[in-house]
Amino acid sequence: MWTKNDIPDLSGKTAVVTGANSGIGFEIAHALFEKGANVVIGSRNRDNGEKAIRELEKRGGKGNLHLEILNLANLSEVSQFAQNIGSRYDHIDILFNNAGVMVPPESKTDDGFEMQFGVNFLGHFTLTGQLYPLIKSGNGGRIVNLSSGAFKSVESVDYDNLRLEKAYNPYREYAVSKLANLQFMSHLQLLADSKGDAILSLGAHPGVTDTPLSRFMAKSDYDAALQQFGQLMPAWQGALPALYAGISKEVAGGEYFGPDGKDELRGYPAKAQITAAVTDQKQGALLWEYATQQTGISFP
Repeated sequence: MWTKNDIPDLSGKTAVVTGANSGIGFEIAHALFEKGANVVIGSRNRDNGEKAIRELEKRGGKGNLHLEILNLANLSEVSQFAQNIGSRYDHIDILFNNAGVMVPPESKTDDGFEMQFGVNFLGHFTLTGQLYPLIKSGNGGRIVNLSSGAFKSVESVDYDNLRLEKAYNPYREYAVSKLANLQFMSHLQLLADSKGDAILSLGAHPGVTDTPLSRFMAKSDYDAALQQFGQLMPAWQGALPALYAGISKEVAGGEYFGPDGKDELRGYPAKAQITAAVTDQKQGALLWEYATQQTGISFP
């Protein structure tokens, strides 16, 4: 059973955590801060980010905390976030692509993409590409993409519906974005290996965890989910699979982690199940080509 107690001293390490002002991201940041890491708190809202830092400092830690504003729904602002980090740090050891939105009202990003696909995947693709040189400089740097068991409900990305061309189904669009996160994870490792880059691209999901991510769910849907899946884990426990992926020495590139309990709903970190759609190289290449064209970001 792997817990925060298994995290070694991280003094001198630098980690970037998107969506670190609440939920899973906050608990990831806390675990890293406790162990001495320099932690960049990525938060869309300055007030919420500053509040999170105050709470983290109150909890205590021996690392350093730095707030940067990150709006993943605007690719120009993502680029500014990356530039701010590049001016402050010469390497990144771990990037946690954690921030996300789930089943919001029908809406688009500032760049015209369906909100969940735009934020959960394209924003993080852009960020990862722009931070990639710093991650390479981390001497074995890691990139951890947060996904969800919901990805299993779709078999491919619908490229004819990424700008709300079809009737909006929030749960379908969420699943598509989370499949894209894992195809991104898998294909990035293939590309990095082909370039000889010493990075690890990994994935994780938190199981059923109590976080603000559910804030857009209708009460009837939320109650039905509780009845179906049972008691929610606290956020600190849901953060463990991502921390394991980012820190453990017992991982390999392209692996995906979640809770070890029945149906991966609750428990402690273990390898999680992926589908053929995740490792399908044709699908991965198609996603990569689309993201490169839409964002103008080309890497590795």
